[in-house]
Amino acid sequence: MNHQSYFMKKALKLAKKGLFTTTANPRVGCVLVSRGKVVGKGYHKRVGEPHAEVFAIENADEYSGSATAFVTLEPCSHFGKNPPCADALIKAGVKKVIICNNDPNPLVAGNGVVKLKAAGIKVKTGYKSKHGKQLNIGFFHRMKYGLPYVRLKMAQSLDGRTAMQNGDSYWITGKNSRQDVQYWRARSHAILTGIETIISDDPRMTVRVGELPEKYKNLPNDFETYQPMRVVLDSKLRIADNAKITQSIGRCVVMTACEDSDKINFLKKQEVEVVQIPEKNNQLDLNAVLKWLGDQQINELLVETGATLAGSFIQQKLVDQLILYTAPVLMGSSARPLFEMNIEEMDNRLHIDNFKIKQMGKDWRLIADLKL
Repeated sequence: MNHQSYFMKKALKLAKKGLFTTTANPRVGCVLVSRGKVVGKGYHKRVGEPHAEVFAIENADEYSGSATAFVTLEPCSHFGKNPPCADALIKAGVKKVIICNNDPNPLVAGNGVVKLKAAGIKVKTGYKSKHGKQLNIGFFHRMKYGLPYVRLKMAQSLDGRTAMQNGDSYWITGKNSRQDVQYWRARSHAILTGIETIISDDPRMTVRVGELPEKYKNLPNDFETYQPMRVVLDSKLRIADNAKITQSIGRCVVMTACEDSDKINFLKKQEVEVVQIPEKNNQLDLNAVLKWLGDQQINELLVETGATLAGSFIQQKLVDQLILYTAPVLMGSSARPLFEMNIEEMDNRLHIDNFKIKQMGKDWRLIADLKL
């Protein structure tokens, strides 16, 4: 095996330990290698805590001064909540730095590499960059567009139905699919739904650690004290006073165009944030919703909602990735459809791209990029 490939894979594996905990920050891993052996390793855990390079240096033995650093993201060069990691590597006497991805953050954006080279350190960039970008897809997306990376999660029967005509949808998919959904929730920084889903299902929209797939249960998490932000789009403030989504730990945000001061004050007393969003075409402006979430430093957004809102997200070209679970059942033509969308002509049909299909128990999961 290529030695550089081997050590960068170790750094990427370390970075994945922060999958559920780094929130607004990127997931970063670092290993220090001397004479063909790992002598120090670390990963970034949480916002405000030391970065991966600092942990790797602190954990290194006496060989660190002649080491090569393998780091999954360009070392920072500015003072934020922590001192510059580039300075820490220089001070440690590292001779070479191999970087997976350049940092898209304008505060870094190549300056870390410049600082390292100016100190006489050899630098190589772009090593296994696709792997690094996939791990931090939301961070890269927000740095480029100012918006979160949007995943739309849906579940359907084989004939494309999501609920019976009376609204009953419990459960279409099996245990494996539902566990997989917990993984996507856990790595997301916000989970968004619409008021119709709240009224019909009264979900909590939280991460249930005990239901995570086995391979993710041992990853560090703070879900007993932290949950992804829950966001409800509720233009007329119809949310019930005791809705379960407002009762759990963590931030709950209700976005509305309604100015009912009594209801707003009641929600605020329940520690629910109320955000005013303008309407567009008789619904909340989804672009404004995503812009607000981007300003809140939300990297990955998971949308779990009904046919109407899901259709709006797709037709307005606001979905980056579709996650679709299909159960081997038939629910009939009177059951509710997957999406509510007005497409009258064959030439106007929408295409998905780069899709992957995986069997999950008796279900199938399709993950696709939407190039609309």
